Amino acid sequence: MSNHDQPPPTQPPATNLASRGIQPRFGELVQGCRKLVMNRLAEHMGSVFGQVDDTLFECADKAENNQVQTLFFDSMRDIRKQRPQIERAYHQRIARQFDDFLEGKLKPELNAGELNADHLELVQDEDFEETLLVTNMVSRVKARCTQSLFALDQRLAVLNNGRKLGDDDNPFGPLAVALAFREALVPCPFQMRIKTILYMLFERHVMLGLDSIYDALNQRLVQAGVLPDLKYTVQRSTTAPNAQLRPPTGSAPPFQPTVSTTGAPFTPGAPPPSDPGQLFSGLTSLLGERRLHHDRSPLPGGTPSISSFAPSGATRVYTASELLEALNRLQKQSAQELANRIGQPQRVEGLKADLQQQLESHSRLPGQQKVADLEADVIDLVGMLFDFILDDDSLADVYKTALSHLHTPYLKVALLDKALFTQHHHPARRLLNSMAQAGVLYSGEGEEHGLLSKMHWVVERVAHGFSGDLLLFDSLLDEFNAYVGTLRHKVELREQRAVEAAKGRDKLLGARQQAVDAISNALEGRELPGAMQRFLEQTWADVLVFVLLRHGERSSEWQRSVEVAEQLAWSGTPLDQTGRERLQQLRVPLLEDLRKGLELLGGYHEDGIRRLLQDLVACQHAIQSQQPQVAARIASALPDSKLGEMLGQDAELATTPSPSSLSPRALALARDLAHIEFGTWFEFVDGPQVRTLKLSWFSPTTRNYMFVDHSGQRVAIMPIAQLAQDMEQGLIRLLPSERSAPLVDRAMNTIYRVLQRFTGRTA
Repeated sequence: MSNHDQPPPTQPPATNLASRGIQPRFGELVQGCRKLVMNRLAEHMGSVFGQVDDTLFECADKAENNQVQTLFFDSMRDIRKQRPQIERAYHQRIARQFDDFLEGKLKPELNAGELNADHLELVQDEDFEETLLVTNMVSRVKARCTQSLFALDQRLAVLNNGRKLGDDDNPFGPLAVALAFREALVPCPFQMRIKTILYMLFERHVMLGLDSIYDALNQRLVQAGVLPDLKYTVQRSTTAPNAQLRPPTGSAPPFQPTVSTTGAPFTPGAPPPSDPGQLFSGLTSLLGERRLHHDRSPLPGGTPSISSFAPSGATRVYTASELLEALNRLQKQSAQELANRIGQPQRVEGLKADLQQQLESHSRLPGQQKVADLEADVIDLVGMLFDFILDDDSLADVYKTALSHLHTPYLKVALLDKALFTQHHHPARRLLNSMAQAGVLYSGEGEEHGLLSKMHWVVERVAHGFSGDLLLFDSLLDEFNAYVGTLRHKVELREQRAVEAAKGRDKLLGARQQAVDAISNALEGRELPGAMQRFLEQTWADVLVFVLLRHGERSSEWQRSVEVAEQLAWSGTPLDQTGRERLQQLRVPLLEDLRKGLELLGGYHEDGIRRLLQDLVACQHAIQSQQPQVAARIASALPDSKLGEMLGQDAELATTPSPSSLSPRALALARDLAHIEFGTWFEFVDGPQVRTLKLSWFSPTTRNYMFVDHSGQRVAIMPIAQLAQDMEQGLIRLLPSERSAPLVDRAMNTIYRVLQRFTGRTA
């Protein structure tokens, strides 16, 4: 660390401590807390300035014009020059606030009420904008750290001879830290655009790091015996408007609803909350109850808690810095071995055992230390998240294995920044969700190798490169999403081609159905010789399809072709004298129209057409001569249907059950299916195999439904009646809506429900 990275001296004269009213037994403790905070804040502030050049360079690269680009480049130099002054002023302000706290000056120079944007005096636009930036930063920390800040305020009040702290009197609170940075920037002539970037980096590296600082301070005070049994609960009594201290009783206290990060009460038996902050608060409460009543039991799923790896006689806890140092060593070791182990899943129990080995081998009190409850809950929760990933049926094994190697760095993220659990837009959370979603959606044939290689690349970058800077996840997310965008484009093109092909075939099927209906009408009530009936049902039906597609059902060509079918069918039945005379008049034009139709089909030579027409005439003569046995012996050689070749397997769709033959339950399903949206996912069950397919398109005319796989390839086309029947039998089912939710959301909800059952909160 450079000279300007060092915080100011942390040991004021001992006589001053006595004069300020701090009890002598707390003197060393107070200075230890001060040193912890000053060192952590100095480290985090170093990270802020360590990222300034890269961030400004990236902004300059995306600048809208040369003038703005110059501003970013000039600001790099200006910030480097101003850095010692800013850091010195910042650390001095933090130290002065702590001194004021010790001297009883509890009010900061600017309190939260003055920072309320709704009550601001007339100020400059930039001052107003800067105030909003500070206010929002402070509010987000308070929302995340409700419980730890409450506990810290209560314990600092004990050190301050019982004087209760106001909402914003904590010398290490988010308001004090944010105002110190704002004050340090006052002398610097940076434009507001540059200040906004600095505030963004400050929030990312300092304000997000306050979570671990508050946890570490509370641990140190608990170890010193300052309110070790402090509980943060909601009182149901109307006499206590907010949280209060509740000393433990001789027996295990009843389970209390815990205040979530949004302030809404946690109800242990209710469904998982939709708000991620409430959900995380509920998870920690359920984990706390599990620890209270089932401490020796494995976690749901069978993986042991990290607490079970600690020495049996351990009474002291590891500090947050010791835990992070152990994870850093573990991450470094995992990164070195990653190339050889990337093809094998990283098991949660094995990682916990390795972490415990790292902690114990570097412990200052071997055999006497364990992981604190708060950190143990986070470690166990991240472990259950990765257990969920390894058990997720929607992901192929190769992708589960790749994602499992993110466990160690994501454990670091969670310990440094609990917003991983409480914010949907957290960059590390979004990256994990995006990779899992890509593994589900784009794992079709031809995509696995490229997508898996990209995932391995991301995992390696995180394993080797994550040292606490969340910007890494932002950049990796951008690059991974760009790659996935190319996959999505390929899948969409493939699916679009499948839909267009299905529409073409569906048009053929619709025309074929009309042709079949026309032939059926012509044959109704008539018994014809086999050769004549086969000709009408096979060959002339194809002619009708092509006439219909070329000229339309209102054309004279279509009407004449249907009339030809009627006349030919009529001519194959016994006629009276009048009928035979009429047939004699119609035969020449009838045969001419039959010839034209056969020529339209193609594939017929002149000799073949002549022989076929001769066979039809022979059938007419045999029937009219009352010699049906002669007509039965006539067997014309009909060529393969051109339409059948074009339809392929789709030709079978015309033989499926009609909706009128369905059961009441299947009819209800068919009615629901008529309103279902494209893009809905279904599960197709074929014995032990389950395929997940998407409804890509259905025909409003034939009511055939087309399904594609994740690669956009057509897999099945089914009539609505067949689909409803299969759904009634359980062979096809709608995919539950929660299966399409992001991975982390699904995992947290599942863990929540499992913990509820485990602790007896639900059946």
